[in-house]
Amino acid sequence: MTKNITFVDLFAGIGGFHLGLSKVGFECVASVENNEHACKMYETNYNVNPFGDVTNINYKSFPNFDILTAGFPCQSFSICGKQKGFYDETRGTLIFDLLKLIEYKKPKVVFLENVKNLLTHDKGRTLKVIISSLENLGYTVSYKVLNAKDFGVPQNRERIIIIGTLNGKVFDFSKLKVNPINSMIPFLDVNGPFEFLEEKDYTLLKSSEIKRQKNSGLIFVGYRNKKIRKNGVRPGTIHLSRVHKQTNRIYSVEGIHPTIASQEKSGRYWIYVDGKVRKLTISECFRFMGFPNNFKKIGLNSQLYERIGNSVCVNMIQAVGEEIYNQIFRDNKINAEQISPM
Repeated sequence: MTKNITFVDLFAGIGGFHLGLSKVGFECVASVENNEHACKMYETNYNVNPFGDVTNINYKSFPNFDILTAGFPCQSFSICGKQKGFYDETRGTLIFDLLKLIEYKKPKVVFLENVKNLLTHDKGRTLKVIISSLENLGYTVSYKVLNAKDFGVPQNRERIIIIGTLNGKVFDFSKLKVNPINSMIPFLDVNGPFEFLEEKDYTLLKSSEIKRQKNSGLIFVGYRNKKIRKNGVRPGTIHLSRVHKQTNRIYSVEGIHPTIASQEKSGRYWIYVDGKVRKLTISECFRFMGFPNNFKKIGLNSQLYERIGNSVCVNMIQAVGEEIYNQIFRDNKINAEQISPM
């Protein structure tokens, strides 16, 4: 059931925002994405091709909307800015184009997602400029680093969420409904095809060396017999995960999975399950990101691994969307008809 609240899906990818906010009852009225394979997947699943460029949006013909969403790339800003606002400090970056659209349309809510490193990117200046630019446009801004593992999926994936509201209300992240997960097991495929490693190709740790990592929930149990990092490694620490490249590490399914990365196009994610070591399947990767089993996957596996690594956690987006509705729209009885764009 629609709540008569609309949103636009910018840097849309394969539609993690689209899927998550649609589950809340919001309606997507426009989407923009410039990767052709992502666009084909988006069209296959949502019956609309979002192909376009955020730097070339025609503001006048672009539909009105209540919420702007974007999982945008971050870039360092020029040092030439002298407190002249985002026109000076953000020009030439992708966030500049988002801010121009926000200024023109004045959506009630801005909902941004980025990697945790945005906190320290360019010594924290990038985040500071984004927040001050939104504030200069009249938005009250709050942000927090959230982890996918707290929202019903077995993946340690930390992302910063930035919420800007036009009504002066501070978005309260503490009200988010969480559902912590501590095991991959319920999310695994029952049947293959599975890609197993032969026993000669990996080494398992002794039981005394295995422990659940307190913050991440990962359980490192072994490694592929590949090259080990030696610089700065203390004697006797060969069993530690940090001396092995991520693609050579093996994790127990009794814990959760590390971040699925867009750079890993070969899908070299190794799990220890039922006494064997195998690669995480494509369907498991999508499930670990909150996509349903009936989500249509097209293209080469290398493309699919890149797409899912670039996506957002659907469950997290839905949880934030539900609180945007509760805190901003329902409590204040705001609807699309009250939007007054320039």
